[in-house]
Amino acid sequence: MKTYIARRMLQGLIVLFIVSFIAFFIFQYLGDPVLTLAGRYATVEQREEVRSLLNLDQPFYIQYFSFISNAVRGNFGMSYVSRVPVARLIIERLPASIELAVAAELFAVVVGISLGIFVAAKPSSLTSKFFMTGSLIGVSLPTFMVGILLILLFSITINILPPTGRGNLVNLFGRWRSGFFTLDGLKHLIMPALTLGMFQMALLFRITRGAMLEVLGADFIRTARAKGLSSRIVLYKHALRNALIPVITMIGLQFGQLIGFAIVTESIFQWPGAGSLLLTSMYESDFPVLAAYIIMVAAIIVFLNVLVDISYALLNPKIRYK
Repeated sequence: MKTYIARRMLQGLIVLFIVSFIAFFIFQYLGDPVLTLAGRYATVEQREEVRSLLNLDQPFYIQYFSFISNAVRGNFGMSYVSRVPVARLIIERLPASIELAVAAELFAVVVGISLGIFVAAKPSSLTSKFFMTGSLIGVSLPTFMVGILLILLFSITINILPPTGRGNLVNLFGRWRSGFFTLDGLKHLIMPALTLGMFQMALLFRITRGAMLEVLGADFIRTARAKGLSSRIVLYKHALRNALIPVITMIGLQFGQLIGFAIVTESIFQWPGAGSLLLTSMYESDFPVLAAYIIMVAAIIVFLNVLVDISYALLNPKIRYK
């Protein structure tokens, strides 16, 4: 197992290196930040001065080597626009994105897996058919439409939930400000979490149902039932444990995506997370922020994938990594 974990971590480092190179290379051709910073009416001399100040007059490989050397030490450079450290900008926004992703993932996992087990246990019931139809709607509806419908229902029609913002926050440690521990913060979190987690919930529901139906038709399940085990033990102890492998894989992939790519949801609800920072940086051609953000998200996804692979052996005793 230790050898496998070390190999996976090495593969993750290679992936991060490739992602950083591609991101840094592409951003060189997305626009010229000098035009944004120097101004529309700046002279050629003024633009060259700004270009030299940002070290953009250096060859590509020198810029990239300098970026990677600093990134290894946790220094992602200065933002072209705000002129503050990039790491500080992202860390200030990351708690909001993480809390939103955690809430959305909890909603998706609890509801999606529970409904998937129920429908697999009673596939012919009218309730199961209703949930299957509802899951199609959840998969088909775009995120922005879900958010708008929730705002229309709970903020305008019923007027029980705030439409935008993050609410009252408390300082936990350092720069981490959380809304989990205030009633107002939780009320502001409900609709963004439901919006962000709706598609993931429907997807987990359908994956859990399919995996459970496949496992329930296996020979060892028929053997367990022939031994006289109760339906609950067969369902949860034998079937669910083997059906969770593809579900766990999807959960790990989803959580990284929820943290890194919640741009639409954060824009709808004006949630001050890292996604809105990414969108603003795109408009302003703030390359250091874009590159650092993508590398951080890639690192989170790689780490989660390693945890998912390790969990396989815990869920299924037949799987052993050497």
